[in-house]
Amino acid sequence: MNENYIGEDYIVIKALENGVNLMGLTRGRDTKFHHTEKLDQGEVMILQFTEHTSAMKIRGNAEIYTRYGIVKSENPSSGRSGK
Repeated sequence: MNENYIGEDYIVIKALENGVNLMGLTRGRDTKFHHTEKLDQGEVMILQFTEHTSAMKIRGNAEIYTRYGIVKSENPSSGRSGK
């Protein structure tokens, strides 16, 4: 473990509905879930990638703000029918 590691990438997640799930995934040989959070509508969380966190999974309607722009996640159950 590198005790001097300082992550540089932050993301901000704003929940657009109740029950948005955030899941942190580990870095390394075997990717595993290591942390979960649940946000309700209007709640905002600021996250940082670290030596242990390499990815995040976001489930539900939310806006994700990154240095690359804004992405919107959608709840699959409220998705389009394709018609």
